[in-house]
Amino acid sequence: MAIIITDECINCGACEPECPNTAIYEGAEAWKYKDGTTLRGEVTLADGKKVLSEEVHPAISDEYYYIVPDKCTECKGFHDEPQCAAVCPVDCCVPDDNNVETEEKLLQKQNILHS
Repeated sequence: MAIIITDECINCGACEPECPNTAIYEGAEAWKYKDGTTLRGEVTLADGKKVLSEEVHPAISDEYYYIVPDKCTECKGFHDEPQCAAVCPVDCCVPDDNNVETEEKLLQKQNILHS
């Protein structure tokens, strides 16, 4: 499953540089699939969805840091645990029950993001 940042976030920013997929963005910041990945042009994601890597997407949260679920691999393929959760001083980086994924799917996603 992906990780989410709860509304308990204090906007310290400790999590953002730790994400190997650049899936974490500051509140109100727009995002792109290509940010911090090897994705270019039209891409087919692990779930079969086709996206344009350069397309700008609106912020998921305007108030605090957020994680883009399609880019979150829970650090699989990079680390033994999600680094955002490991460095968060208020423990607001938690599993997202609405985005449950197997380890195999997370590794497939990591491979697509960094092929």
